[in-house]
Amino acid sequence: MDHVTISNIFERLKKSTPQPKTELKYNSSFELLIAVILSAQATDKSVNLATKELFKTYKTPDSFIKLGLVGIEEHIKSIGLYRTKAKNILKTCQIIEEQFSGEIPNNRLNLESLPGVGRKTSNVILNIIFNQPTIAVDTHVFRVSNRTGIATGNNVIEVEKKLLKNIPKKYLNNAHHWLIFLGRYTCKKRKPDCKNCLINDLCDSYKKDKII
Repeated sequence: MDHVTISNIFERLKKSTPQPKTELKYNSSFELLIAVILSAQATDKSVNLATKELFKTYKTPDSFIKLGLVGIEEHIKSIGLYRTKAKNILKTCQIIEEQFSGEIPNNRLNLESLPGVGRKTSNVILNIIFNQPTIAVDTHVFRVSNRTGIATGNNVIEVEKKLLKNIPKKYLNNAHHWLIFLGRYTCKKRKPDCKNCLINDLCDSYKKDKII
């Protein structure tokens, strides 16, 4: 796909949603980190239901440490893989307190040193909290990128690198939000709503009349 087409795609997405934001609910960088860790293999809706009560009382790494493993598990047991996530959250809070003075680190190396924080999570934090032009490639972004032709690849790293290369800089800060929303609500895995897609005439798969 040529750069003019890609630029047109993101201009339409921008006009449709000028200021896209994550659907995870949070009030601080720490709360977003916890929410993103919980969101692995879970929906934003399920995470928000769990954190609604959790974040009312527990708002800092130290408060989570005091809550303890069993307490964390009790608050997040409605979410898949909650035992593993609880262990990772507790360890992450301990590291943040001991090594980063209670602050969320602002670089990939330190973020990915935290248990439960991989490349996707670090990209979300760097983008939303620190305003860096990173793109978190989840299943939605991966699918949309390949279907449309914006960035094709066999793995998330390959797609991420191509997205960073292909998307004009002025759209990068919001790009992953737009692609997530497109994949979540229109370009679905099963039964994509191509007829009502605002970029269907620019999409490689739609033009070929073949949905991957």
